[in-house]
Amino acid sequence: MPELPEVETVRRGLEPAMVGQKIKKVEQRRPDLRFPLPERFPERLTGRTITGLSRRAKYLLAHLDDDTALVCHLGMSGSFRVEEGSKSLQPGEFHHERSKALAHDHIVLHLSSGARVTYNDPRRFGFMDLIPQAALSEHPFFRDLGLEPLGNELDGSRLASLFKGRKAPLKAALLDQRLIAGLGNIYVCESLHRSGLSPKRAAGTLARKSGAPTPGAERLATNIRLVLQDAVRAGGSSLRDHRQTDGSLGYFQHNFRVYDQEGEPCPTSGCDGTVRRIVQSGRSTFYCPKCQK
Repeated sequence: MPELPEVETVRRGLEPAMVGQKIKKVEQRRPDLRFPLPERFPERLTGRTITGLSRRAKYLLAHLDDDTALVCHLGMSGSFRVEEGSKSLQPGEFHHERSKALAHDHIVLHLSSGARVTYNDPRRFGFMDLIPQAALSEHPFFRDLGLEPLGNELDGSRLASLFKGRKAPLKAALLDQRLIAGLGNIYVCESLHRSGLSPKRAAGTLARKSGAPTPGAERLATNIRLVLQDAVRAGGSSLRDHRQTDGSLGYFQHNFRVYDQEGEPCPTSGCDGTVRRIVQSGRSTFYCPKCQK
């Protein structure tokens, strides 16, 4: 499933084509994706102007001029394609080629600029919904989501307050969407390695008895943001189903320090350890047991 940087890259790729445009026509080619599409879906979108495009965790939100939001989730294989005249752009880049088969084009938005934005999803694990703007924070999709890791809220003190007293492994706590929204397996592994923290240590060890953050908490907060920012600039991880706006591959995967590097020498300067793979909560964890404590 795409991680936060992939979704943010898609958002940035769609924004120039969609924001400020009126939806002139909607083609709905099936009644459902992962869930049934909203009733009167084409009718409710037609004539609406897109006033903004935002992201919350791994959700894309197209804000409309009637104070509703078109909420989209890419699932495992969903992607958007922007077609303007003879040009066809697919925001985001993924290691495995995204489907271009017309049979998997399920939703097409025709915009006032003449561009078409098509949602393609072979597995149909993605979904769309229309939600009043005022109800977004209390909607089941969003009400239990934690803080945004790319926002200004994430610092060592906030991590310490979130994790204080928690005995769960640090990696599990970082993947808990109720605490921090949108972090996924790849970037948690990378952030922990940059910070020299073991994924197996108790999350609560990042807080002192007083509740103040440890140096490890400060390092981790900084590195989470840096890793995500680096990945967004590179266009995502290029691991699965993600295309940049110009169709080229993102290159962050070539900068992975530990993810999918089992058996490789640890890249930390002065460390002669070897990257190991373990399984935590059914997910692969890659780390260096020598320099991550």
